Amino acid sequence: MSTMQHERNCMVAQSGGPTVAINASLAGVIDGVSASSMYDTVYGSLNGITGILNDDLLNLTELMDGHPEYLSRLAQTPAMYLGSCRYKLPHYLDDDSPYVFIFKQFETYQTEVFYNIGGIDSKDTVLSLSEYGERIGRSVRIIRIPKTIDNDIYGTDMTFGFQSAVDIATNAIDCIHTTAASHGRVFIVELMGHKVGWLTLYAGIAGGADIILIPEIPYDINSVVKTIKSRTAGGKNFSILAVAEGAISKEIAALPKKQRKAAVAEMKYPSISYQIAHDIEEATGQETRVTVPGHFQRGGSPDAYDRVISTRFGVKAAELIINKDYGKMVALVNNKVVAVPLKDIAGKLKSVPKDSEVVETARKMGISFGE
Repeated sequence: MSTMQHERNCMVAQSGGPTVAINASLAGVIDGVSASSMYDTVYGSLNGITGILNDDLLNLTELMDGHPEYLSRLAQTPAMYLGSCRYKLPHYLDDDSPYVFIFKQFETYQTEVFYNIGGIDSKDTVLSLSEYGERIGRSVRIIRIPKTIDNDIYGTDMTFGFQSAVDIATNAIDCIHTTAASHGRVFIVELMGHKVGWLTLYAGIAGGADIILIPEIPYDINSVVKTIKSRTAGGKNFSILAVAEGAISKEIAALPKKQRKAAVAEMKYPSISYQIAHDIEEATGQETRVTVPGHFQRGGSPDAYDRVISTRFGVKAAELIINKDYGKMVALVNNKVVAVPLKDIAGKLKSVPKDSEVVETARKMGISFGE
């Protein structure tokens, strides 16, 4: 691709796992930049940062100008219009060759601003690019827009994609109730969340789970079994567990990090939920089944909340550039869309506090965390 002389352009990429509302934020960026009249072209990097490395870019301004109806459709479209990748840049102090090429691409395409719409893994990429630009004295500005169904990005109260995923996960638990009750079974619904349990916590409460197991609160299988037996003794012939895929037992959690990873890797079952199901069935004699909605949680149509918040994030990101407020991440704090410095959130993960108000709410409802 070639660019005109003396242009002022922007570039945008999407990365990580898809969320159903990620395109609404892309539409917000395009619309916001276009409305500002500060920049000539918005380029889309196909398949995340690899689009820049492979010179695989799309002229979004030209595309949207030729088909103005595309922008409104984009805001309603799930998945990732530009595609994604899981590529992680090396640190520039170890190998700066990809950074040299990326900033050369910024120069070639006369790019003054780079927007990254991504999850927890892209946080390091964005910060490294920002630091490297400062290191070499380049004026390319970096803006981050947080998205993830895990809601684990530090610095923002909410990420778009989370609420839609909660709706789908809740529906999965809702649909299990009739089968569980009819057959007197124990059902485990395994939900996404390797490192944090926000999705499982919210869906578990909303869906009426009896037991919620999340990575932040290691479980005792004896406590889980005790809860199930107590329900059975009380005349409740079924139990439903909402289990995060990263849930961990107290025994494994107590191991040193390397041993803990080895113990998880050596598990003979497909996932932790199947191990828990085996232990429950063995201890109670009650038929136990596992349901895994899997990537259904990332799909479907975005709900109204996610459409609105992702659009607000996209427009705010464009506004930051207009106001020359650089090196920031767009965030939702106390229901207001604000800008948070990238350096303030570097290396931080937003986990579920064990004593959080949401956890306490669940406990007061009689939900067990297997403690």
